[in-house]
Amino acid sequence: MLNSERSLFPASLSQAESLPVYGHLIGNRWVASAQPPLAVVAPATGERFAWLARGGASEIDAAVAAARAALDGEWGRMTAADRGRLMLRFAQKVLDNVERLAWIEAHDTGKPISQARNDMRAVARYFEFYGGAADKVHGEVIPYLNGYNVTVVREPLGVTAHVTPWNYPAQMFGRSLAPALAMGNATVLKPAEEACLVCLEFGALAVEAGFPAGALNIVTGLGEEAGAPLSKHPDINFLSFTGSPEVGRLIQEAAAIHHVPVVLELGGKSPQVVFADADLEAAAATVCKAITQNTGQTCSAGSRVLVERPIFDKFMGMVASNFEKLRIGRPEDDTDLGPVINQTQQKRVLDFIEGAQRDGVPLIAQAKPDASLSGGYFVPPTVFGPVAADNAIVCQEIFGPVLAAQEFDSEDEAVALANGTEFGLVAGVWTRDGARQQRLAKRIVSGQVFVNCYGAGGGVELPFGGTKRSGHGREKGLMALEEVSTTKTVVNYHG
Repeated sequence: MLNSERSLFPASLSQAESLPVYGHLIGNRWVASAQPPLAVVAPATGERFAWLARGGASEIDAAVAAARAALDGEWGRMTAADRGRLMLRFAQKVLDNVERLAWIEAHDTGKPISQARNDMRAVARYFEFYGGAADKVHGEVIPYLNGYNVTVVREPLGVTAHVTPWNYPAQMFGRSLAPALAMGNATVLKPAEEACLVCLEFGALAVEAGFPAGALNIVTGLGEEAGAPLSKHPDINFLSFTGSPEVGRLIQEAAAIHHVPVVLELGGKSPQVVFADADLEAAAATVCKAITQNTGQTCSAGSRVLVERPIFDKFMGMVASNFEKLRIGRPEDDTDLGPVINQTQQKRVLDFIEGAQRDGVPLIAQAKPDASLSGGYFVPPTVFGPVAADNAIVCQEIFGPVLAAQEFDSEDEAVALANGTEFGLVAGVWTRDGARQQRLAKRIVSGQVFVNCYGAGGGVELPFGGTKRSGHGREKGLMALEEVSTTKTVVNYHG
């Protein structure tokens, strides 16, 4: 079921075509919008199955005001230990509702149900991790002149705004909001309109867990109607955004009007570098999974593989074998991958595939969806190679299950190819040579480098963020607490 005993659906909208309509969460109340709601479409079937409230500047104003009131009220007075306990209660509620939440996430995004379950557990882990850290953020004492006592304390920024994407609605809720709440900020979330129902369900669980009114607010709607007013709002103190570089630039420009600090994660074109001495079987399996996980709709997807020339044919044959075994289907089929998010994204991915074919790029492998899946937004997982360094499928983020393979002859050439795009988010290095592992990890320009693995389960403990066009700032790990807080230096003269 989409809903439960909780009233997520404002009465004035709840009868739209007899489908549920989700409202905004503002000050712990479910609020409708005057505008007609937005359709929620299942990517696996192309069918409408719910409605989403279409918010704008007025709802954003109300949410920011509710957050500001929370800081001046119960939420702002709450001790760090009590914040942590509250976050742990929320985490347990997520775990208690994994199946229901996973069903919503799977049908909203199209991902296999087992992946959706894992995403729910990841959200709980975010709130466990940061809930446990809430009362462990310490200041420092600075030795200074005789007669002075100098301390540095860390404080919340105030009202933090969060604009999150559609590829991992649940995980992005945890990744973005948990550290902000742990530090005592009051939050306003504008999730992507393409897929965000589970975020509203989380909002209901947060109310049940006992979060004070205004600590967590959620406004849904279109980017230009709700996201833009939030980004330039004069009463926010921080903004995080995950999405495309183009929208990221607009977000940063809007926030700059009021000198609001911004953390941006803007995608990547992440390489995996495979040397001849690597464990090729393990590397081939991981390379396949890294580009097909979530149907390639992952900022850190391993969308390029760079292979030492003497083993190129052998290794790519192993990768092709893994691709040929891929199972494609609807969420309930619990296959390896599902559809992409919508028809626009489907066309974008297919255009990249067709463009590479027109360019004469060799096709190494392709797993085509079964004809019975027509109606959904499915695309064929595809491997091309060798691909020229200036080809579009090497240079541009496709955000789909398309892998570009390149050859290299030397370590220097491998590094040059790895660093040869505008992005720098994640990289993988596959070699048994310990010295080479260290050299490559230092020379590759990337926010994360994995050696003989990739992603490592996406651990909440691991600081994550990009360089170059992939953005700036860090999420995850204890570093995230620094991004959503500030320091105050207190100088006390005692004589």
